[in-house]
Amino acid sequence: MKVLAKSLLLQKIALKHLKNGDEIGLVPTMGALHRGHVSLIDKSVKNNDVTIVSIFVNPTQFSPGEDFLQYPRSLEKDLFVCKKSHVDYVFVPNVNEMFSANHKTFVEVKELQDILCGKFRTGHFRGVATMVAKLFNISFADKAYFGMKDFQQLKILEKMAKDLNFRTKIIACPTVREKDGLALSSRNAYLSFEERDLSACINKILKQAASEFKNKDLNSILKAAEVKLQKIPNLKIEYIQAVNSKDLSSINKNSEFCCLVLAVRLGKTRLIDNVLMRK
Repeated sequence: MKVLAKSLLLQKIALKHLKNGDEIGLVPTMGALHRGHVSLIDKSVKNNDVTIVSIFVNPTQFSPGEDFLQYPRSLEKDLFVCKKSHVDYVFVPNVNEMFSANHKTFVEVKELQDILCGKFRTGHFRGVATMVAKLFNISFADKAYFGMKDFQQLKILEKMAKDLNFRTKIIACPTVREKDGLALSSRNAYLSFEERDLSACINKILKQAASEFKNKDLNSILKAAEVKLQKIPNLKIEYIQAVNSKDLSSINKNSEFCCLVLAVRLGKTRLIDNVLMRK
């Protein structure tokens, strides 16, 4: 395993692999790797000749007042995880390498970036899309692996890749969860012991709501789920909503493929989750 910090060097190496006919897999991360990340890495290693993992806490996807400085960082541990998982290259650029002081270019996916989480995290998805676009250009990846926990992010990146004609195919991977249902996230480390215990209720409420989708009115399902969430101590709902699972558009009574999406704050920790639904 090689650890690289310069984008031009990684680009040269990736181009050589591309010319040799190797298939390249990319797993973009912000570090603090957990089993969810490892599941993405394992899929890439299994299905590609070369796997690149990026570790970069991207400042452009943090809104003012968010936890950029506090975000978990554990590079030594992350490198051990990557080596154990048979990663070929780990890309660990610094901020100036990816976003110099004179950086002026950003990628936006209009409409999709402004709904759901976008209403609460100004500029977040612009930062995500820009960073991922840069990684696609640097890595020449054939496939890039993303978890479905960040469902809105997944749909935004799929749209970006299609609209900008990237050669990289985005591979959506199932959410990895704790035994009690909590979706794995690096930010789960912020939860207190009591909050961690309460957090297991979130997915249970979503799953219960999704199970009623075929037989009950959507508005009543959402309202019932909201009432249950409001009973969780110290929890604040940002949104709970059903969207078209293909493009995040609004759904109607004839919609077949839907996703129930949610964002809450439990204490100071922001948690997101989703459940796919089908009539």
